[in-house]
Amino acid sequence: MPAVSTLVIPDMTIGLALSPQERIDTLVQRAREARDAGLHSVWFGQLFSYDSTSLAAIVGREVPGLHVGTAAVPIFGRHPLLLAGQAQTAQAATGGRYHLGLALGVRTLTEAGFGIPYERPVRLLREFLTALRQLVETGSADFHGELLTATTPFPAAVPGAEPPVPLLVAAMGPQALRVAGELADGILPNLAGPRALAEHIVPAVTAAAEAAGRPAPRIVAMVPGVVTADVEAVREKAVETLAAAEQVPSYRRAIELSGATRAADLAVIGDEETVAAEVRRYREAGATEVLFTWTDLGSEADRRRTWKLLGELATG
Repeated sequence: MPAVSTLVIPDMTIGLALSPQERIDTLVQRAREARDAGLHSVWFGQLFSYDSTSLAAIVGREVPGLHVGTAAVPIFGRHPLLLAGQAQTAQAATGGRYHLGLALGVRTLTEAGFGIPYERPVRLLREFLTALRQLVETGSADFHGELLTATTPFPAAVPGAEPPVPLLVAAMGPQALRVAGELADGILPNLAGPRALAEHIVPAVTAAAEAAGRPAPRIVAMVPGVVTADVEAVREKAVETLAAAEQVPSYRRAIELSGATRAADLAVIGDEETVAAEVRRYREAGATEVLFTWTDLGSEADRRRTWKLLGELATG
């Protein structure tokens, strides 16, 4: 583990998103490197290839001490009963180090990929979380909603799945934040800068949690970032790589609320002091955790330099 740096940010949990495009053995090795650097967690997105929950369970099992999560599993095309079984299995396999992130998903992918109408997503989120909470906390459910039903004719608890799997939502819009505050343990805002967090996102989800009598929510801010000397080249790569996010309404709104015009404007790119200062800004804006994404936008040396700094920031 690295020695404690003067850059350390007290009480800040820092993790990484790993690309689910690599072979499993490679991802396990990357996860070990992240743990050894002093990072708290690694997270996996959900595409149409790997099952992110299964992948997190494998990596968490292979790399003791490291927390693992999914950021995030779309609720369309899935059912709380099946996802609860996957999540509890991952929790039992990792000894309580798994975190389940959920997402509303994207209309184009939902309708083109699954052939499912993208209708009433916030209502579906509310019902999905209600049933899922019952399942991960009690191992049973008896939920009958407008859009889904979840009942357990026999127990659905997984032995050793303790504590109950934390439920987080990739929520940034007002309605989704309200539901997440009432029913989830936290949120996973992506491409939402410190201004959007402080002025819009954190107050909304915190108020909803307080009104529902729930603890203060976790705010796991997902931030693209690289420590590099070649700032211009990496910024150009970020513009190209992150452009697709600008077509998604929730991301576009978060980008605008952050005072930016492009997704790449929110990428944290520069030397160690620059990146550390930006992490502090997220902390001051209300983030309880920072999850760095796209750390491979630069060279391999840049990636290693980035992970080293993030480990130092997290070591306290």
